[in-house]
Amino acid sequence: MLWSIIVIVFKLLGALGLFMFGMELSSTGIQRAAGDRLQGTVNFMTRNRFVAVFTGVLVTVVIQSSSATTVMVVSFVNAGLLNLVQAIGVIMGANIGTTLTGWIIAAVGVQKFSIAAIAVPLFGLGFFMSLMKQKGDTVVSYGEGLMGFAMIFLGLEYLAKAIPDPSPDALLFLKNFADKGWFAILVCVLVGTVFTMLINASSATIAIVIGLSAKGILSFEMAAAITLGANIGTTFDSFLVSLGTNTNAKRAAWAHILFNVIGTVWVVVVLRPFITLVDWITPGPITAQSAGAHIAMMHTLFNAANTLVLLPFVRQYAGLLERAIKPKAEEEEAARLQYKPSVLLTSPELNIAQARSDIVGLAKVAEDMFVRFREELTGKAEWREETLEWFSRYGVYSGSLKTGITKFLFEIACQDIGERTRDSLMAWIRVVDDLENACHASRSMAESLGKAARKGDSFGAEAVAELAPYTLLVQEFISFVRPKLGAPLTGEDFSVAVEFENRIDACRGDLKKIARKRIKSGAPVKTELNYIDVIRHIERIGDCFYSISGSLRAEKAE
Repeated sequence: MLWSIIVIVFKLLGALGLFMFGMELSSTGIQRAAGDRLQGTVNFMTRNRFVAVFTGVLVTVVIQSSSATTVMVVSFVNAGLLNLVQAIGVIMGANIGTTLTGWIIAAVGVQKFSIAAIAVPLFGLGFFMSLMKQKGDTVVSYGEGLMGFAMIFLGLEYLAKAIPDPSPDALLFLKNFADKGWFAILVCVLVGTVFTMLINASSATIAIVIGLSAKGILSFEMAAAITLGANIGTTFDSFLVSLGTNTNAKRAAWAHILFNVIGTVWVVVVLRPFITLVDWITPGPITAQSAGAHIAMMHTLFNAANTLVLLPFVRQYAGLLERAIKPKAEEEEAARLQYKPSVLLTSPELNIAQARSDIVGLAKVAEDMFVRFREELTGKAEWREETLEWFSRYGVYSGSLKTGITKFLFEIACQDIGERTRDSLMAWIRVVDDLENACHASRSMAESLGKAARKGDSFGAEAVAELAPYTLLVQEFISFVRPKLGAPLTGEDFSVAVEFENRIDACRGDLKKIARKRIKSGAPVKTELNYIDVIRHIERIGDCFYSISGSLRAEKAE
């Protein structure tokens, strides 16, 4: 008896492991094959809330992982590539897209032939594609995706076979438990939540639920409650990824959590009428053989209804989250200026999305430092101690960002990625270096002018007026390049960057000539040399962003 139980447990674990590994392999394979196109789709197709929902459905259906989609969304919000309203729409769509897995599981459960007849040849095709490295990384990645799908099907078949027929005593216990009404429903929701959090896969929870229902072990009501709990448990990934992110990313993660919790609460309240509606929509009565279709329909209808109910109120929902989760107070700035190292995930594509997020953050620091420098230069130019301390803090922060991001990019490069992706990572390392150099130049200028101000060698009004258009031109160049960090630069964009660079060089030359003329006419040499040094540093910042433009263009070409 004991030996039989041990054998059953290990069969279940093996089948579940095969299924989950297949899910992971297919998801990462397709993500790797899609690469930047997947991230570009999310960035582009979020123009309004309805398109954002469709985007969430599409991306999740393609990569077969709502967790991967929501993690990507939280990273994009953290990077400023998506706003909160767009993110909520994509998250809603991801919840609908993940229901396809339930239908696949249900279809496998009612098949009249051995699924191995399809899965084994599919695995073989995928395996040989994965060996065709000379055909490029995309073919290899699609091959791994096919192998993953084959393992999903095999895992489902073995899972169905591993679940034993229930004993009369077990059925009696479950019947008595189901008779406890709301208590039983709430316990099942809790079981679904906790189990999904532990195994980190709502699809696996639903596969087990469908398998148990097909054996007559779970009633439809209990299966529905566990499935609702799985929808809450799957939000745990979003919560983990949001740790250490900015306020808006935390709002996006909580949008996912509260969206699923609110949906579960209202469906639990009307669970019996909801189940009746599902039974009415799904062909045939609720039997052990049709349980999979009914559970898949319930899962789909729940997520679709939840989206339809809340979609008209997305802006209000986002506003509520903004009021509830407030940004940190200014006095906590020092605590914020601590680089929190990104956690290396199993999916290289998600790691790249996170790295992009960190790089966009560094670019924002570079822009803020130059804007603050320009405001101080063209304003009163008092260069007070608190201003210089600000530049010092942000200079140190930019250095820690550079070190942390570069280390993270090298860690990604050590993962199983293609040569093209590895080349892109090298381009991003150059971008990080240029951004930190720009930050250093702003800090150096502030410190230099601060020392000069204390010695009475500040620039005159005429010199400041001459520098104003020059600094504005560089600021416009920074503002042009920074939003482009989310995707490779187009040829047209690079032409604009070349034009900026030429204008900056011409302006630099004119200003140097003016400084030399002033020196010849008897102006203080030390002040004018300091003036030329500032011109040189400003040009260096322009050069850094021109170099970044070149790196982004090269990334597209690779």
